[in-house]
Amino acid sequence: RAQAPPLPSRDEEEEEGAGGDCIGSTVYSKHWLFGVLSGLIQMVSPENTKSSSDEEEQQMELDEEMENEICRVWDMSMDEDVALFLQEFNAPDIFMGVLAKSRCPRLREICVGILGNMACFQEICVSISSDKNLGQVLLHCLYDSDPPTLLETSRLLLTCLSQTEVASVWVERIREYPAIYDSICFIMSSSTNVDLLVKIGEVVDKLFDLDEKLMLEWIRNGAVQPLDQPQEDAEEQPVFKIVPCVLEAAKQVRSENLEGLDVYMHVLQLLTTVDDGIQAIVQCPATGKDTWNLLFDLVCHEFCQSDDPPIILQEQKTVLASVYSVLSAIFASQAEQEYLKIEEDLPLIDSLIRVLQNMEHCQKKPENSVDSNTEETKKSDLTQDDFHLKILKDISCEFLSNIFQVLTKETVAQGVKEGQLSKQKCSCAFKNLLPFYSPVIEDFLKILHEVDKTLADDLEESFPSLKVQT
Repeated sequence: RAQAPPLPSRDEEEEEGAGGDCIGSTVYSKHWLFGVLSGLIQMVSPENTKSSSDEEEQQMELDEEMENEICRVWDMSMDEDVALFLQEFNAPDIFMGVLAKSRCPRLREICVGILGNMACFQEICVSISSDKNLGQVLLHCLYDSDPPTLLETSRLLLTCLSQTEVASVWVERIREYPAIYDSICFIMSSSTNVDLLVKIGEVVDKLFDLDEKLMLEWIRNGAVQPLDQPQEDAEEQPVFKIVPCVLEAAKQVRSENLEGLDVYMHVLQLLTTVDDGIQAIVQCPATGKDTWNLLFDLVCHEFCQSDDPPIILQEQKTVLASVYSVLSAIFASQAEQEYLKIEEDLPLIDSLIRVLQNMEHCQKKPENSVDSNTEETKKSDLTQDDFHLKILKDISCEFLSNIFQVLTKETVAQGVKEGQLSKQKCSCAFKNLLPFYSPVIEDFLKILHEVDKTLADDLEESFPSLKVQT
């Protein structure tokens, strides 16, 4: 058990002078901090933890003065000097003791929160991550039922997974505990706490991005019911499949948090980078339909609408790229599914062309807008934006060409009549799809000649390379 750090005696303090009690270059007192840490040690010492059920009830609550003091430490731990000082005095061991023994949710939340702040500093992050026991205790916090504790645990995990030096240590640890998959799926499928859902989504996104093998394990995890499980047990323990859980979380954060939705759409996109992931979406018709309907609704009724200013594309570009990418993967893999109705092709064409039109607007650089001081920063911002817009453009063009390939004469006639395939919109599509998708456009023009010869001739006039040989 961690020993209380010795407190400076009166003589030592006088020798050190007034500044001697300060932590690093801060105004925080070492003496005061020792007092709080000693109090924590007392709370989880064996004589305090062997208690009657009455006292156990009290243990669930944190005394107000103690809570205020530990919350101050939580705030202070954002300062590097304080974080290093806590590290030096083995505070992580003290917090580990609290997490292993305390049943008070608020105390657990604060201790994980302080560790999360400390982990923002690389040296401390490496030290925390290399402590196997602490790693175990922290991952165990993912089974907690207290949303604030879960939020702080997810934040800490994300911080560690974002540090290249230690990310693989955590991926391996998570792989060792299959129950973490169930915990995370349970949170995604049942929590209504948007902050928690966003953070858990970021953890899953990071894990899948770092390690395809883990992603494949999680995709397959819910696919099979263990054979040796007796029937009555099977009912008690729900089998979590990754895709429905991700969709549930996406629906929950959808209206409140664009960044959160962006994260969950990116998780779906990562799933479609492996064949098993695409199968996990489309194999069960209900899951495929649910995914398609949600994503279709987002692009056709929510993102980048005709009455939105074109610049809206800047804030929606990454989420749109993910959504189109997943829709395109479903479209390409399961063209015969009943939920892929031909009449939905036209709204999708409309949505894709609108994005391409807005993109032209976003890429027109305003003249004389560059202030000489910020020229460098603007340049780097622009290249980042241009990069994301280019990804969105490539995905949109590929998806659009896939839809064009399956258009029937009836659908084209309907599109011309309803305006989704007007001259202006077809011109925008052609401009973006040529020259890479020339054969697709040529085939489309042949159908258009039968439906509306004037429009087809007009388009050929504008794009001479497409003159259809008759």
